[in-house]
Amino acid sequence: MKLADLTTHLNNLLQVSTVPDYPPALNGLQLQNTRGEITKIAAAVDAHLPVVKAAIARGCDLLLVHHGLFWSGLQPITGAMFEKIKLATENNLAIYSAHLPLDGHLDLGNSILLGRAIEPDAAWEPFFPYKGFNIGVRATVEIPRIELVQRFEQAIEGKSHICAAGPDIVRNIGIVTGGAGSEVAAMKALGIDTFLTGEGPHWSYTLAEELGVNLLYGGHYATETFGVVALAEHLNNTFGLPWEFIDHPTGM
Repeated sequence: MKLADLTTHLNNLLQVSTVPDYPPALNGLQLQNTRGEITKIAAAVDAHLPVVKAAIARGCDLLLVHHGLFWSGLQPITGAMFEKIKLATENNLAIYSAHLPLDGHLDLGNSILLGRAIEPDAAWEPFFPYKGFNIGVRATVEIPRIELVQRFEQAIEGKSHICAAGPDIVRNIGIVTGGAGSEVAAMKALGIDTFLTGEGPHWSYTLAEELGVNLLYGGHYATETFGVVALAEHLNNTFGLPWEFIDHPTGM
């Protein structure tokens, strides 16, 4: 498939031209490839050097990521940055990144997919806008907290860190994946009794205790694998492009 056509499809699907984001996200095609065609996709959370090497080793010509090349901000193209761009260019690897457009997407987004993995029968609704675009989901449920923790850990395939300061029976869940732990006070104000996210600052735990909110941290990486996998599956179903997931967890 032509890279230009695939890029247009992704841009339209994810509305990258209209969804607001942090400047380093630079959503969309970040690096074109030399042949202008795509035959195999690698999906990953981060576009860093080990992942670029793995994508090349697996014969991929598109790396689809959540955190792109410029996530650390403006920097010289030297060292690891130079090496991964050089390797990608020499090995015909294009790189496409989608951050908040993928977090908040209501079919393929990290938040909605995590929610459905935990409680598929809940009526998940978009909420928690960033500059007008909802990046999270919420639902009204009735689940014992101990069971919710088990479902959460099954969904992320790992252990969570829990501040069990809210009710034993969870009724109002809010999910914002990634590094949204600092928003615990906003969750309380929105009527959320149990907040699921990836990570947060140290004080987010103590604030959750003071506010009486259950706060479950699943890890930034672990809560943001859902979107890139779903997006790669979508491209496979739509265009027949084979794909692989490159799992390179940070433990954070």
